[in-house]
Parts: sequence; structure tokens; C-alpha cells
Amino acid sequence: MVDKTKHSPAPFFLRTLILVSLGFSLPVLAAAEIVEGEQAPVSVEKLSFRGFGTLGVARSSSTQAEFVRDLSQPKGLSDGKWSARIDSILGGQVNWQLTQELGLVGQAVSRLRYNEKRSPEITWAFARWEIAPDIAVRAGRIGADFIMLADSRLVGYSYLAARPSSDFFGPLFFHHFDGADLSVSKSLGNGVVRAKVFIGATHEKTANKQDIWDTSGSRVGGVVLDYWQGPWQLRANVARIKFSNGMDVSPLPDLLKAAGTFLNAPSAFLAAQSLEGKDTISRFYSLGVVYEAKGFQAQGMANCIRHEVELLQNSCAGYALVGYRSGALTPYAGISAWKSSRRNQSTGLPATPPFANLNAIFASVMDATRSDQRTYTLGARWDVKPNVALKLQWDAIQGDSSSVFPVRNEQSGWDGRTNVISVVSDFVF
Repeated sequence: MVDKTKHSPAPFFLRTLILVSLGFSLPVLAAAEIVEGEQAPVSVEKLSFRGFGTLGVARSSSTQAEFVRDLSQPKGLSDGKWSARIDSILGGQVNWQLTQELGLVGQAVSRLRYNEKRSPEITWAFARWEIAPDIAVRAGRIGADFIMLADSRLVGYSYLAARPSSDFFGPLFFHHFDGADLSVSKSLGNGVVRAKVFIGATHEKTANKQDIWDTSGSRVGGVVLDYWQGPWQLRANVARIKFSNGMDVSPLPDLLKAAGTFLNAPSAFLAAQSLEGKDTISRFYSLGVVYEAKGFQAQGMANCIRHEVELLQNSCAGYALVGYRSGALTPYAGISAWKSSRRNQSTGLPATPPFANLNAIFASVMDATRSDQRTYTLGARWDVKPNVALKLQWDAIQGDSSSVFPVRNEQSGWDGRTNVISVVSDFVF
């Protein structure tokens, strides 16, 4: 059965944008009626609409695993065929500057989601209040920008490459959260430093091997430090997420507990506990630097993710990307890596039937979040117009056969290696 939403996202998208616009108009009009007499009324010139999108096709050389943009996608490139599945995106944004200090922002995006559909979602819906020239507060649905450049991951035109590094941004399937942040900016030396704290809750879902992982209600919080000086931007951040739900790996925990009871083996109970992700905390640490001057562009970032639940392997990732613009053409090259560390947890059950099968299943589940790969990137960007860019990119992924977390639906024979060719057109309007 064909899913029509995949072939006609525009009507759904426009409907969502209309709802967003109406949702913002009502409070703005109500606020205008209670503004003090000496203040000027809100001008319609302060209402603006912007759109963005990517029309992209890509092909992976491997037929043993599906390459995905990030882990929010349930399916990727398959069968060695060209597909527009992973990169094609359509989005729109409404900005209403109510007063000089108060603004409202709404954004809706149609993209491939956890349920294999492209139903538009509200990615941003917040109010921004500039309390003072150097202090600002946002509240509502906010982009998850605790990793550098993460809040614009879906705006392909803002990226030099065809897509954000899959090795670096791949495990960060959180695109937004509901909550608030407070930022304070101050001059420091010849530059500006900004400190930001944020708190809220996620409401996103992703697909794993067995089921949908619903992280709705998971509490998030963290601190971000930025520094700008001339062509340089530096960022350091710490963030944490307390998961409201764990990944569903049933009936494995119950089977381990039953075996532990039968054999009086405490290690089997510990193994079952290592699979329980509810109320566990994951922490994210990252550093980033961006440099842009005289046509030269360079980005470098590194992160480490630490999980309390042993079902998720701890990992570190990093990437570097450089490009040089000459006229309308910008060739670029990059390298990235994503590597996790295996846990030492075992069931402690005997290696004899029927426990041997249970041991094998447990080991397979624990290795399902294994990543060990490097990616070499070459590409070129052609800025056809001030608001349109064409990109051609080649990614050579060289990984271990055990590196199954970064891909989907891996088959026997997957060796961790594939070449991905991408042709995309990014635009803003």
C-alpha cells in the first residue's frame, strides 16, 4: 500500500503553516489591544515568512545495510538504488516581531520521520523576550542547539556539505524540545562571550530494531558557552537527558530473570537490569570551532556521549570539514569518525542449551548500538543564485563489520563499508 503523504507533502505542509500563522496572530492581536497609548501599534511589516528546503537524491553502494542521515530515520538508502528518501526536506518559518523586545517564531518541517511518513511537525514555536540588550529568554518549542550548528540541521542551505556529518550528528535524533532557555552575552577581550542555560522535555520518537522508542517527557537540561571573535566561533557544552522510557527489548529481560531464578544466578538479574533504560541519564559533552574568512571555511567538532543504561554503548565522535570558495564554486573535503566502547556485562549463565541461546541473544542486543567507522568526504557546492545551491558529494565509509548502530536493516555480509553519492539542491525563499 502506497503512503500518499510521501508523494504530496506540500498540502499538509501548507495547512500546518496556516495553523501556525493563525496561532501566532491571535495572541498578537490580543496583545495589541492592551498596549499603552504612547506605544506604536504593531506593524504588519514586522510579520515575515521564510521557507527552506532540500531536494536531494543519494545512492549507497552497499546492499547489506541502509545508510541513514541520522538515527531518527527508520529506513535509509537500500538496494543500491537512487533515492530521495533521506535528504529531501521542506520547511517554513513565521516570524512576528511584536515589539522591539518581544518576538514570536514558528517553524514547520516535512521530513522522513520515525513512522516512515512525512507529516509536517512543528519544530519551533517559541516567544523570545530581550530583557536587556545582553539578556534574552526563549520559551516554547526550541531547537536542540546544545551541539554546535545542531539547530539548523534541517536547513541544508546553511551547511557547506550535502548534509551534517552522519558520524557526528547521527546519534543526536533530538531536533527540538519544549522548555525555555536564558542567554547572557558580554564583551570579552576583542570578542563576545555568551552563556546559555536551558531546561525542558523532549517529545520525539525514533525507530529501533524492534519497535518505536518514545522519548516523550524525557527531561533535558544543560549549559552552552559560545565565544565570537572576528571570523572565529567557539563552543563548549554539557547537556543531559533523563529518559522517560527505555528501548523495548522484551521478552529478553523477563527471560533473564526467569533463568536467574531457576539457577539462582544474580548475574542474570544484573544483565536484565542493564537493559532497563527508563529513568536513566545520558550525558553529552562537546567542543566545536568554526572559522570563516576570505572564502575559506573550516569546521571542527568533537563529542562524547555517556549512558547510564548499559544497553547503549558509550561513544565519541568528531569531524573536520574545510572548503574554499572561488566565485560561485566551493570545493570541500572532510573526515569524520564515530566509535563506541563495548560493555563488559554478561549473563553469567552456562554456555549450554537452552542458556547458550539466551546468551547469544543478550550479546546481540548489547552489540546493537555498536559503532566503529570513519568517513572520508569530497564534494563541491555551486551557489547558482543567492538563495539556491547545488551540491555533489562522495562519502567513503570505512567501518568494522560490527558497526551496525549507524545504519538500518543490516544483513549478513555487512562489512561496515559503503560509498554514498549525493546530489542535492538546497534553497531558501
